Amino acid sequence: NCEVLSTNKGPGTRVNMPEKEIPGDPQYYIKGVLERNRRILAKTITLIESSHPSHQDLARSILDALLPNTGKAVRLGVTGVPGVGKSTFVESLGMMLVKKGHRLAVLAVDPSSRRSGGSIMADKMRMEKLSVEENAFIRPSPSGATLGGVARKTREAMLVCEAAGFDIIIVETVGVGQSETEVSSMVDFFLVLMLAGAGDGIQGIKKGVLELADAVAINKADNDNIEKAKKARNEYEAALHFLTPSTPTWTPPVVTCSAIEMTGINDIWNIVLDHRDKMIKSGELEINRKKQSVNWMWALVEEGLKEILYSNSDVKRLLSKITRDVETGIKAPTVAAGELLFFLTRRVRSIRNKK
Repeated sequence: NCEVLSTNKGPGTRVNMPEKEIPGDPQYYIKGVLERNRRILAKTITLIESSHPSHQDLARSILDALLPNTGKAVRLGVTGVPGVGKSTFVESLGMMLVKKGHRLAVLAVDPSSRRSGGSIMADKMRMEKLSVEENAFIRPSPSGATLGGVARKTREAMLVCEAAGFDIIIVETVGVGQSETEVSSMVDFFLVLMLAGAGDGIQGIKKGVLELADAVAINKADNDNIEKAKKARNEYEAALHFLTPSTPTWTPPVVTCSAIEMTGINDIWNIVLDHRDKMIKSGELEINRKKQSVNWMWALVEEGLKEILYSNSDVKRLLSKITRDVETGIKAPTVAAGELLFFLTRRVRSIRNKK
């Protein structure tokens, strides 16, 4: 029930598939996704992750056609410190949601090796129970060099899953420590999982993380760890007390839970629903999603500009020389950057004048 068709080769973890493996008719994908064909859904996400120019053109036409069928799902981001039990938590939450009659898609991002670009893609193995559920779809993707522990095409994959009728999308990220802004900029609710007894007093001062959190959950609150979890909850509550909420509509709560014993999981889901209800009533959900769409557009523009920069032969030659000058101390980085930007500006003006 869990189709995983992506490949992972080389630094940057971009997918390049042979042309013959990709049907060229966008209707093949559009129809398959809307009809909830799991295999075509997986193929569509694989196509989106491909960096081949023809695949990208095809992917854009597919996404454009699917867009009217998106936007209705609950988008939940889950992150946390290493070893906090994110996958176990997501599986426990997912099993509960499936039993409630929901259709759940989990976009689980595996950490990639910076040296080889490889990733273990082990979330399907970790979520053994959830992966065999008919109404659950788990899609592991390599994080590559993307900040925030999210894959390069996580946003697009989310839209495809929504078009396929999944009413809850969970993005499980690599973990806290890179750029949580990337995670929170694509979901409606951002849940941060923390551990008890792991330097909670210091952890609680991680202002950047707490400012983004819509809720903090102290996981593994079971057995002899219950009292430590309660103490950690109090410390995080105190830390949050000194922060200004991102919205007057919502104050992030701190709760304890045990993914293994399934305690507190339903309470966390009720918190997500309560948050969603308040955001809808205040109109903030719609406003936030509009902002996210615009931010996504600019992220794609910046990404495209970088690709143009590095693919231009003249820029490559200049970049090679300037890089050597910076490395040897002949030029300051600020001067080198200014020269590159001046060169690009001159090239753009030259192209404009020719037209």
